[in-house]
Amino acid sequence: MHVLVTGGAGFIGQHVVRALQKNGHDVRVLDSLRGDVHRTGVAPMFPNSVEFRQGDVRDPVAMSAALTGIEAVIHLAAKVGLGVDISDYPDYASTNDEGIAQLLSCMAKADVKRLTLASSMVVYGEGFGICPEHGEVRVGPRSEAALKAGSFDPPCPVCGRSLAPTLVEEDIPVDPRNAYATSKLAQEFYASNWSRVTGGSASFLRYHNVYGPGMPRDTPYAGVASIFTSALRRGEAPRVFEDGQQRRDFVHVRDIAAATVLACEAFTQGVRAFNVGSGTPRTVGEMAASLSRALNGPAPVVTAQFRLGDVRHITADSSRIVRELGWAAHEDFDAGMKELSSQS
Repeated sequence: MHVLVTGGAGFIGQHVVRALQKNGHDVRVLDSLRGDVHRTGVAPMFPNSVEFRQGDVRDPVAMSAALTGIEAVIHLAAKVGLGVDISDYPDYASTNDEGIAQLLSCMAKADVKRLTLASSMVVYGEGFGICPEHGEVRVGPRSEAALKAGSFDPPCPVCGRSLAPTLVEEDIPVDPRNAYATSKLAQEFYASNWSRVTGGSASFLRYHNVYGPGMPRDTPYAGVASIFTSALRRGEAPRVFEDGQQRRDFVHVRDIAAATVLACEAFTQGVRAFNVGSGTPRTVGEMAASLSRALNGPAPVVTAQFRLGDVRHITADSSRIVRELGWAAHEDFDAGMKELSSQS
């Protein structure tokens, strides 16, 4: 296939481009090289067989031109992060909401009917928890007062007892709790509407916490693994928020790229969301400790600091993509941490 990858010059995008080429696809990349992601403003070195175009998905002229001769689109271009500050809202809405709206409009005009969308686990909010008395319950937002008091686990909304985490399935009610999460869910809704009108297919890959080589450092797009690595390289202990027991599903970027390309190839009818996680929940503290060992650095420091927009636990049930598309995560966590710590 001839595949367009928006945001293909980014961290995940470069791995997706390589995975597409490995599978024999022709690849075109459209990327705006926005300054808060690409500090140099220069595109990465792609093979000669990859066609790179600098342009913004919100620009209908650039978008229409980029779709010429294209059979499928992998849409990675987005503003990421939490969007904690209200002043961030317009940029999220413009980049993510307007961006996919323009993309879908141009895809309809170009009669391109296959979309793979990079979504995120953040659409779930806290998901559900298990109360020892009331069973599975929807987790409510954590209050600032409770967090300041060091009470980090969300309470049961019925009895107030602490909830045990559980794996999140794709069909639970969504609950976006920050600007980024809201914009990613909006992208899914736009794509669902486009699919119904045009008959196109749309797969939504709800990535969990992605790490791996090429991960951005010292930018708003840096993940927690990259932030910890930067601190360790400075000889500083990684500073872990809350009590370090927040559960996440850390998934290697090569596994993410493989899942994305597989969805592009194999999902051809209707609309479907897929969790993409390693299948092994770990705490943020465990990840920090693994990086400290890999870099022979100081042990992590647990700070009790918090961000009000963060969720406590969010871990994936990725059995749907395994069952329906035949994908599986292969990368070893500790080996991946060593690889990340060794990148220049």
